[in-house]
Amino acid sequence: MHFYEIHEGDEEVGAAVLLAHEEQIEPFEFFELVKKARTLMLESYEEDSLAEAIANELQRSAGFIHVTDSLLVASVNVDEKEEDTYLLTDEGDTRTLFMSREENGEPHNGDEPHNGEEEHDD
Repeated sequence: MHFYEIHEGDEEVGAAVLLAHEEQIEPFEFFELVKKARTLMLESYEEDSLAEAIANELQRSAGFIHVTDSLLVASVNVDEKEEDTYLLTDEGDTRTLFMSREENGEPHNGDEPHNGEEEHDD
């Protein structure tokens, strides 16, 4: 799998989207595909940004995968502190947070769900 990125705006405020493709596409060829999709999408798109619209067009027309949060299986937050290291998973409209909570002064470890499990609806 090969990954490509499209930026929009300046680096401080701009948006960036990721695309993936099974075949490696030369950078100049990718640039030409992006410019072609930009021309098609420039006047009318429903996405939040032009970069997203171009990514969706490349997914439809050129076999790319627009890598979005909807494709994310799991997300892990890591920190130097154990209590700030946790797993987030999405299942439908529910986001589940798995974290370790100290019980009787001892950290809880293991793969089994425990009292530290919390569910949050987005």
